[in-house]
Amino acid sequence: MKQLLRTNDIASIAFAQALLQGEGIDCFEMDVNMSILEGSIGVFPRRLMVANEDYEDARITLIDNGFSLED
Repeated sequence: MKQLLRTNDIASIAFAQALLQGEGIDCFEMDVNMSILEGSIGVFPRRLMVANEDYEDARITLIDNGFSLED
């Protein structure tokens, strides 16, 4: 799996997941429990992971929809 997106913004994670699911790309959100434990003050970012073979398609999908992704 490769990290596609890392953010403290839970709305961005939800939007990204919806976009990827619409394209038939499976994704997995990591660090959710850590984010919840810290009290939702936004200190620990969540990561959105995709399979290696889906990474490029997922990246293009998010960039086409206005996301700024790190390489």
